[in-house]
Amino acid sequence: MEVWNNDRLSGQIAFIKEIDKLKGVLRQTLIMDGSRRENTAEHSWNIAVFAMLMHEYTESPRPDLNRVIRMLLLHDIVEVDAGDTFAYDTVGYEDKEERELAAANRLFGLLPEDQREEWMGLWREFEDVATPESRYANAIDRLLPLLHNYYTGGNSWVRHGIVRSQVIRRIAPVETIAPALWSFAMELLDRAVKQGILKEDE
Repeated sequence: MEVWNNDRLSGQIAFIKEIDKLKGVLRQTLIMDGSRRENTAEHSWNIAVFAMLMHEYTESPRPDLNRVIRMLLLHDIVEVDAGDTFAYDTVGYEDKEERELAAANRLFGLLPEDQREEWMGLWREFEDVATPESRYANAIDRLLPLLHNYYTGGNSWVRHGIVRSQVIRRIAPVETIAPALWSFAMELLDRAVKQGILKEDE
């Protein structure tokens, strides 16, 4: 085990070592070429780039993009301990908040106090969905998997028997923060239903 003379640096290195484990946390989502499941570290990078790309479609005054990206890069770190909870897993969501809070306390607890408080605050802000930045971050986080599903032939939709209304409820945060992206998403869902890769409501 490494020994560092600097306590601050020691905590920061311990944190970066722990979050490297995100590279081994597999999600339900396939990468867009359909060849394999993505891991959470890949998702965190992808969602941050997606947020930058889609920022122009948000309503004015636009959310602070720097804060949005920081939230998106930090919010899934808890999956090191809590694992990935599938978006439509109602059983998994019963204790998701409890599992993720324990994970956040442990992982951010490795950091020096000032960073711990700041980064834990960003994680809580994302979870609370109360600020324009957290609303946009949540909207983007829910919109990107829709693209993954569409471009992989509805992979997780088909496997789990997901219907159109479930997807609409899931991506609801998009409607108010970025109406143009909401319209795009609705068109994509219409196409998915016509292609038979997403079920219409029974």
